[in-house]
Amino acid sequence: MKDSVSGINYRFTDQQLLQEALTHRSLGANNNERLEFLGDSVLNLVISSRLYDVYPDAQEGDLSRMRARLVRGVSLSDVASSIGLGQHLKLGEGEMKTGGFRRTSILADAYEALIGAIFLDGGYASCQTEILRLFDPLIENLPDVEELKDAKTRLQEWLQARGRPLPVYDHFREEGADHAKKFYVQCKITDGPISVEAAGDSRRKAEQAAAKDMLGKLQANDTA
Repeated sequence: MKDSVSGINYRFTDQQLLQEALTHRSLGANNNERLEFLGDSVLNLVISSRLYDVYPDAQEGDLSRMRARLVRGVSLSDVASSIGLGQHLKLGEGEMKTGGFRRTSILADAYEALIGAIFLDGGYASCQTEILRLFDPLIENLPDVEELKDAKTRLQEWLQARGRPLPVYDHFREEGADHAKKFYVQCKITDGPISVEAAGDSRRKAEQAAAKDMLGKLQANDTA
């Protein structure tokens, strides 16, 4: 039984906490879900505090978008992979066979559970040190705040800045089996003839795709 994860700079006093953090629910009742819940809160606090200090002029919405980029599942999975967390996970037979130790959601959840375990074992300062060691480089390389906004938000703000009406989204078609549905959306602006259509595997994704295409068209016309 390993007493630490190779890619972290923390040594556990309570080995049971570490083992619990590494145990996926597919293995039984004593799994990492409760630690994941705790770690999620600690992680958000540490990242929020760091962003607050690093970006003293940023508004609440911008800080929220930056935090969301840093703590989203794919980001946490990348961090977990960077410390080799997958090789330490304890999974049920089914998850092992399907490569669960590489799955984004499992890695992200396990990283949050690990943070929760460090918090209980060593306190907030230990968590802060370990989190920022990995996340400070990500914070330094965050894209421009405007790039962090989703397409619907950017389209809405572009229209509002010009006193134009907000876009209307029409979900006009769905096709495919329940497990592989495709949603089709039309986005149109009521004060002009421009409309676009887009598809996605959810209504939200279809709307975002349509908004992105609409904004591109409007911007092109605006500079023509």
